[in-house]
Amino acid sequence: MADESLEIIGRVSATEKSPTTIDRFYFWTKAGYELNPFDVIKVDHIRDSITFGIIEEICHVTDSASHFASYISSEFGENKEKKENGNSDRLQFNYVKARFIGNTHNINTPVLHDSLVSLCSVDDIQRALGLDKSKVKNPLVCGYLNMYGKQVPVHINANFLVGPDGAHLNISGISGLACKTSYTMFLMNALQQKYESLKIEKEKKGEKHEKVAYVMFNVKGRDLLSIDEPSTELSDADKKMYEELGLVVKPFSNVKYYYPYSSRSELHNMQSFADWDTMANKQFIKGNAAIFKYSYKTCKDKLGYMFANEDDSTGTMENIIAYIENENEPFTGASTWTHFKNRLGRVLDGDSDMPARRSIQLGSWKKFNRIIDKILNDDVFEDGVSEEHAEVDLPQEISDIKEGEVKVVDIARLDERSQAFVFGDVMGTIIEMMNTKVGPDALDKIVIFVDELNKYASKDCPPNSPILKHLKDVTERGRSLGIILFAVEQFRSAIVDRVKGNCATSAYGRTNFVEVGTPDYRYLGDTYKSMLTRLDQGEYIIQNPALSSLVKINFPKPTYKQNN
Repeated sequence: MADESLEIIGRVSATEKSPTTIDRFYFWTKAGYELNPFDVIKVDHIRDSITFGIIEEICHVTDSASHFASYISSEFGENKEKKENGNSDRLQFNYVKARFIGNTHNINTPVLHDSLVSLCSVDDIQRALGLDKSKVKNPLVCGYLNMYGKQVPVHINANFLVGPDGAHLNISGISGLACKTSYTMFLMNALQQKYESLKIEKEKKGEKHEKVAYVMFNVKGRDLLSIDEPSTELSDADKKMYEELGLVVKPFSNVKYYYPYSSRSELHNMQSFADWDTMANKQFIKGNAAIFKYSYKTCKDKLGYMFANEDDSTGTMENIIAYIENENEPFTGASTWTHFKNRLGRVLDGDSDMPARRSIQLGSWKKFNRIIDKILNDDVFEDGVSEEHAEVDLPQEISDIKEGEVKVVDIARLDERSQAFVFGDVMGTIIEMMNTKVGPDALDKIVIFVDELNKYASKDCPPNSPILKHLKDVTERGRSLGIILFAVEQFRSAIVDRVKGNCATSAYGRTNFVEVGTPDYRYLGDTYKSMLTRLDQGEYIIQNPALSSLVKINFPKPTYKQNN
């Protein structure tokens, strides 16, 4: 029966019009009693069992027949005296709707009228939501609950986040207020610490451990360009919360940054440290940064990524790309971007008897030239890699990633088409690498973080986009390959169903009324949908197969230096 040490707050109410069911029940509490949606409560039930419920909706009720009666009872609105209940004392109470989430004896019979309802202990809350760390397999901390004065750590089964039982994370929310990047980094930092600890523990026992590495794309300013430097903004409360969550207050370790080449020394040219940004300068001096270029030789078979977001319903761009990749005349033997541009010029200026012009119309070649010319304006497409200036072949660097490493690829300053090219190339490289992994040092898992997923997997993207095909491939079968996607976007409703639908874990941050009105949110219920528009920074609603209900969590500020 109810634990006397925990406050009894009301009783179940079952009426003809609002009966208790195997899914939902109702109870009353005294007027003004403070409860919130997502709070967990427990109810005495048959066979000395306890039924747990999660609060969905709270109403305040009086015995007034109508609002008109309330108005009349206050002297038709002329009452100036400050009184809590007007001139007529009203019977009043709170009426709460709760959803059934479990029973200690696995009894699904509806709770009975007049059964006692009480608050829960920390153990009760964790048990009800499936968060009991002692029973959660492969636990990973993903935040904490704030529930009637208690802060409860939330541990989910990592097998449902990074495999083998489920995989992939999708995070949505409006820009800025939702803190999407910060929350993703919190989870990835927790993952890195978890697998570092597991490695030490397993090696001591002489057991095999999982080898995990991480790839991140920096797409906005300098968001992720100092994740290995400790934060100077953490409060004592934040540090204490990290300790309570079982995490060490430290930034990411074993990080290497990759910057796109630029001919401007103040950006990414290594020839002059004096002209270099101080932050990047330090990274190059420490040896944990490099510059990447794309030569024609490394790009010849990847031109399709440059056209990933171009509508090509007739397949003309695809035909041209195939023509060039097969080294048909006049592209035979081209080995540099200069050769390529010159030979493309020959097609445009040549006569109609040229093989390239006979098989593909001149108008299509002109369209191809307009697009490719804009892309090649980015300095990153440059022949020749100089080891002296810390320049590297990015696909090779990704292929050589080792256990525990974090590789951050900076694409923030690139044109959108160039960003798409680099993202598509890295994704393709990882898929190929994990498809052919062999040897004792081969990775078991690689976690990829990409922001602004809407650029590559929105419903407006061309269906034949090679990048979209990669994303579908990763979300549909990446779990078996060990490729785990952590993806972030502003509006979940805009993402292709096959991508978001295959993400086992979803996190919902603050969003707007238009977004919550889309079909993606229809199962949440009106109360939760309304709450999504009012979530504070650092608050998320989490959905995971191992959880018995949606859970609203908080997370502390990042442990790494943030560049605003």
